Amino acid sequence: MMHSIQKTLLEFSKKHNLAQMTFREIAKGIGLPNESPQKIKHHLLQLEKKGFVKIDRVRGVMEKASMKPAWAKGILKKASRVFSIPIIGTASCGPATIFAKENFQGFLRVSGKLIDQSSPENLFAIEADGHSMNRAEIGGKKIESGDYVIIKKDESVPDNNEVVLVIVDNNGVIKRFIDDRKNGQVILKSDSTYDYEPIYLHPDDEFFINGKVVGIIKNS
Repeated sequence: MMHSIQKTLLEFSKKHNLAQMTFREIAKGIGLPNESPQKIKHHLLQLEKKGFVKIDRVRGVMEKASMKPAWAKGILKKASRVFSIPIIGTASCGPATIFAKENFQGFLRVSGKLIDQSSPENLFAIEADGHSMNRAEIGGKKIESGDYVIIKKDESVPDNNEVVLVIVDNNGVIKRFIDDRKNGQVILKSDSTYDYEPIYLHPDDEFFINGKVVGIIKNS
């Protein structure tokens, strides 16, 4: 049995690109202007899990989820050695100043072994801008401005201290996720040789964790 809000969202998605709308805009669009943004987010995630839609807020793209047969996925994982990963724009490693919008720049050809991934599924690359994460180490490499950061799209709540790509006020930032909900807050922390203030968020604020950092490709 599908929840009534999910049914309404599914109908609404036929005429609107939900990836380019805030949760509040979506709530208003489906006739629930006073509904919690987190509740709207929850039901959208449920629709994704059920395979009805795929929403990528970094690229501003919404599409129907491809339902590949299990055997096809197995062949892909076994045969793949060098992946073509889309490069989607730039994300700030400083204050939230760079708009995380669709900005396809081409493909990055990367060995799966280099980033310790068996499949290119749900992977995309972001070019880092700034130095606020230059002490964050992923696979023995640190994030410097100009490097390509490999993101694995994952909308589950990240583990404490994971490095993630977060959309805050329509801006993409790469930060360390600190789960401090026991004190009513989430902290996005910089790992840097420079002095950057953390970003403090209320758990009910409108922010979107687009994925976890799984690899760094040095670009210098």
